[in-house]
Formats: sequence, C-alpha cells, structure tokens
Amino acid sequence: MTQTREVAGPAAARTSARTWGFTGLAALAPATWGTTYLVTTEYLPPGVPLGAGVIRALPAGLLLLLISRTLPRGEWWWRSAVLGALNIGALFALLFVAAYRLPGGVAGTLSAVQPLLVAGIAFGLLGVRPTRWQLGWGVAGVLGVGLIVLRGQISFDPIGVLAGLGGAASMAAGLVLTKRWGRPPGAGTLAFTSWQLTAGGLLLAPVALAVEGPPPIPDAAALGGYAWLALVATALAHSLWFQGLGRLPVTAVSFLTLLSPAVATALGWLVLDQSLSPIQSVGFVLALTSIVAAQLTPDAARSLIRGGSDRRISGGGRR
Repeated sequence: MTQTREVAGPAAARTSARTWGFTGLAALAPATWGTTYLVTTEYLPPGVPLGAGVIRALPAGLLLLLISRTLPRGEWWWRSAVLGALNIGALFALLFVAAYRLPGGVAGTLSAVQPLLVAGIAFGLLGVRPTRWQLGWGVAGVLGVGLIVLRGQISFDPIGVLAGLGGAASMAAGLVLTKRWGRPPGAGTLAFTSWQLTAGGLLLAPVALAVEGPPPIPDAAALGGYAWLALVATALAHSLWFQGLGRLPVTAVSFLTLLSPAVATALGWLVLDQSLSPIQSVGFVLALTSIVAAQLTPDAARSLIRGGSDRRISGGGRR
C-alpha cells in the first residue's frame, strides 16, 4: 500500500499542476478582456458599438481559420453558429453597448453575476448541482467587484444595464453549451475558436450595418485599439479560454471572469490616475479570494489553510 501511495502521490501532484497551469492560462483571457473598457472609451470612435464588435471578432476569426485550415463538418456548422452567436456575436454587441453607455465599474459589476448564472444553467443542461460553497463564493465575488468599482457618482443608463446583464447571460449560456457539446474529434483549439469568432462576426455584421451604417475611418489611435482587441483580447484570449474550458469545470472557469472588472479598475488607477480607497482594497481581496476559492473544494481549501499554518508554526519553532 505504501508503494501505491508513493506512485499515486506524484501522479496526483502532476495532475494538480496541470490543472493549475490550464487555470492560469485561461485566466489570461478575462484579464485581457478587462482592457476593453479603457480601449473603448479612450481610443475607439464613439457611437459604433456593434461595428466595434464586428471589427474585433471577424478579423480574428478569419486569421485563426487561415492558420488552422479546418472547417466545421456536419452538425458542427449549426452548433458553431449557435456558440458563435452566444459567445461572440451577442456578447460583443452587448458588451460594447454597455461599455459605451455605462461607467466601466457599473458594466463590470453587472458582468460579475455570470458565475451565478452559469451555476443555474449548468444545473439545467448538465445536471451539475451547484454547491453552497460555489454559490457563496459567487455572491462574494459580486460583492467584491461591487466594492472595487461602484464608487462616487454613478449613472445608471437603463439600456446599458440591460446590455450588461444580457451580455453576462449570453456568455453564461455559451459557456455551458460549449462544455456540453465539447469539441469534435480532429478539431484543435484554434479551429474551434475560429469557427465561433467567424460565425459571431458574420452574424453581427449585417446588424451593425443596418443599425449604424459603415464604420467611420479610424485614426491611428483607433487602429491600435482595434488591433489590440482583435489580436490579443480576442484571437489569443479566446483560444486560451476555450482550451481551459475544455479541461476545467465550467463553474470554476466562470469565476475567472471576475478578473475582467478587476483589471478594468486597476487600469483606471494606473492609466487614468484614479485613487484606491480602503474599501476598494477590501473588494479587490474579496474578488481575488473568490476566484481562487472557486477552483478548490472546501476540503482542499481547509488543507491549504492548515498547511500554511503548519509551516508558520514550524518556521517559528526553528527561529
């Protein structure tokens, strides 16, 4: 039995390390998404949220499609269209509407309800019953993000609020369906991502033209902003996101989206010279704690805390 434990221990450690590795890579996606509010308000032309969504999604999707050289087959044509509409088309449109009509903090707080929405939809479609641990940290995450970003004089534009909530619901449904359907054999992460980005961009393009008309000619700052959003915050970020979603529990992954409003606020402090209050510091710690805690089970969290306490006691004894 000792030998079995010795073999299982390193194997379990390697599995845990891989899991945290995929979690870290997936976390880079919402971290880059958090730059959307700053880029939109500071660099992009005003009044074209739908067009901004198309410019962000379609070039990124076509680029990844050119790299992967893989097209959907059979039922994956309509599945890609559905996932592209939920994860990309509707999400980007609603996200940019919220970014244009709301302060970044308000939009970020609305998006923080996504883990709770994912928990409910996953129960209905996947039969995954949310635990009190997950629900509790979901509420804590919303509270933490609220403490971070809701400050001063706040303007609640009703269309912006509906867009923010709609974007969170769209992405929550897309996450759960992506987890339920998985990925077809022979399709890599880049191909799977390219299908959704291309489908979402193509579905959104005629709506943007009908509502907003042709987008204005961008200046150098806007070109840089669009390039960042399309290449880094979309092509790269979504590839990492869908890779993580395929290997990690959907509820745990959904908590990583709390990084987006946290990064948006941090950029406000760093770039726009905004100050950090004590309450915001508490909110930051609470939001980050909820993200980490959601990746653990209650037993694992207790073991981690006990391990840290044991190390402190042992270190104190040596000193």
